[in-house]
Amino acid sequence: MTADESTALPIAVIDLDGVVADVRPRLVHIRGASRDWARFFAGIPEDAVLAQGRAVVERLAADHEIVYLTGRPERTRRDTERWLERHGLPTGRLFMRSERDRRPARMVKPRLLRELSRGRRVAVVIDDDPEVCAALEEAGWPVLRADWMPDDDTLHRAQERRGRT
Repeated sequence: MTADESTALPIAVIDLDGVVADVRPRLVHIRGASRDWARFFAGIPEDAVLAQGRAVVERLAADHEIVYLTGRPERTRRDTERWLERHGLPTGRLFMRSERDRRPARMVKPRLLRELSRGRRVAVVIDDDPEVCAALEEAGWPVLRADWMPDDDTLHRAQERRGRT
């Protein structure tokens, strides 16, 4: 371990959708057989902030490096960064799904987490997807399950069965 690694803050990894971003109004676009992913992602700028998610991230930012790890596709980076800034959320690196990656979030996120954590200590990963949480816990990562955004399972299906967010 280098001197920089030993003095670096531990990492807190935060999911966006369902953790800090209230995506419920956008879910209408991906329910049922005719899913409109373009409209779903176009609504990112209108997302409200989930108060519980904000409180957790702000608390962690005091003594952790914040890293946002989302299944959102890379093409939404600009809207996502603007949303984070507009809502005054703590700054942090942003890791996103590549455009062609349609694997379930439970497969994508552990791989991205391994990449971003090389040589660093991950103190906590906060996610709302039960399958992502289970996969991360099984791999030995410390997980806080975000259960503060009630959902009708639409977001979970999008993350795990459709590989879209």
